[in-house]
Amino acid sequence: MSRTVLTQKCYQAKPGEVTQKWFVVDAKDQVLGRLAVKVAAVLMGKDKPTYTPHVDTGAFVVIINADKIRVTGKKAEQKFYDYYTRYPGGYKVVPYEEMLAKHPDRVIELAVWGMMPKTKLSKHMIKKLKTYAGTEHPHVAQNPEPMAV
Repeated sequence: MSRTVLTQKCYQAKPGEVTQKWFVVDAKDQVLGRLAVKVAAVLMGKDKPTYTPHVDTGAFVVIINADKIRVTGKKAEQKFYDYYTRYPGGYKVVPYEEMLAKHPDRVIELAVWGMMPKTKLSKHMIKKLKTYAGTEHPHVAQNPEPMAV
């Protein structure tokens, strides 16, 4: 009577084996949270079968038309961004509409940053996100593919 031993092998991506693609996303008339979820998954590499949690397997994402992003409900009037300047009395609150007018790229970056894992690796992943307010971007040489959202 012979015994067969079943072994399961899990693929672990190595940093040198990963090929990172470039994607471009048009944020015009997209909902902020829904866009951020999909972009965060691509930055982490969760859309690939070779996803490994401790290796950056994600792709680069270029977001254009960040100034034309939209939010649902009353978030445009009620949402705010707060931070602390590290000085006494330095608590600052910026409304969503003001942030969108001054820094539309930062609105998307903060939404995606909140959906990234809270590890040291996420700092490297978020650097692969490039956001621009207009339709022009300087990453044409990388031949970014349009990403369906």
